[in-house]
Amino acid sequence: MPQERVVVCMKWGTLFAADYVNVLFRAVGRHLTPGFRFLCLTDRTAGLIGGIETAPIPDIGLTPTQIRAPGVWRKLSLFHPAVAALAPGARVLVIDLDMMILGSLDPFFAAQGGMILLDTGHDWRAHEPVQPSTGIFAFTLGEQQQILAAFQVDPAAAMARFRNEQDFVAAHAVDMSLWPTGAVLSFKRHCVHRFGRDLILPPRPPAPGTGILAFHGDPRPADLLQRGVWGRFPHLGRGPVGWVRDYWTGHGGRLPIVRETEG
Repeated sequence: MPQERVVVCMKWGTLFAADYVNVLFRAVGRHLTPGFRFLCLTDRTAGLIGGIETAPIPDIGLTPTQIRAPGVWRKLSLFHPAVAALAPGARVLVIDLDMMILGSLDPFFAAQGGMILLDTGHDWRAHEPVQPSTGIFAFTLGEQQQILAAFQVDPAAAMARFRNEQDFVAAHAVDMSLWPTGAVLSFKRHCVHRFGRDLILPPRPPAPGTGILAFHGDPRPADLLQRGVWGRFPHLGRGPVGWVRDYWTGHGGRLPIVRETEG
């Protein structure tokens, strides 16, 4: 019997509007062979469209201050038994909300390995060391639970020792590997001109054949949809960026983006 496939994203607080989940869901639907589930772990389901399954984010013992701390430590809840129980034994592809899906996701599910992470270092800049990242990663539900168990021994100590959750995952994963070079490109590494030149020249669209384009940190896709200056030096430009806007609206994203509020 074929292994069940599940695409998972996470959304909490108000940083990402519901449209981010909806756009990702529609993009996945265009680029993944039918026969998969799409699950959003979230603390607010308002605005999510039909077809998106939702489940609460398990409590892994983080304080409100720790949840807001740099490093996205709440991602470790993906290794909680409650998440594994949602689809035991399924192959999971976890995708951050600020990713653009441009090509087939089938190869990401076909890849073999206990934990497959994204290299945001050497793969994107040859002179940098390898930097495993959880921007998009794959594992099998029910496995890798030692990661969360190790963290819960002493969360404060883990957060003091490791820079972020992805360093912690890389240090504790079993059978870890990385996506092939070029499987995921970076907006800031492969599309911008740097040093403010995007204030005059629009960012280059990703090369044909790109599977996934990552927006990590500033700017986020929403920042490129409106008129005005986006980003921070040296990644500084002026919007709107036509090909980002076309992707957003082409997958049902609304303009302007409907911002969410607390409560």
